[in-house]
Amino acid sequence: MPKKESFLVNRLKSVKYAFKGALLLISKESSIKIQLAIALIVTAAGFFYNISQTEWLIQILAIAIVMGIEGVNTAIEEIANFIHPEYHVKIGYIKDVAAGAVFFAAVFATIIGFIIYFPKIF
Repeated sequence: MPKKESFLVNRLKSVKYAFKGALLLISKESSIKIQLAIALIVTAAGFFYNISQTEWLIQILAIAIVMGIEGVNTAIEEIANFIHPEYHVKIGYIKDVAAGAVFFAAVFATIIGFIIYFPKIF
């Protein structure tokens, strides 16, 4: 019977796989590249406009939610395409719903950006 790995070793492996997944998303998915570029722009804007600590927390949370849901959406699309490569109404529905979740997150993140930056710009 093989020796069971320690909790710490398992956690470190999990972090390694998560980091690998994040790099795959950034290197291969155009939607994540666009969202990362927007995240960098609003981060620079945060420094330029000297936003408050609370505004930073909300902005970082909005970025994390959008990018996290986009990662889940990508995983759902990949699984759906693997299971059923040809078009199927139910697969289309599943992919549309997942994309809709990203849309909601992006719209509300944009609203958050307007609330934070509109008073500072105008």
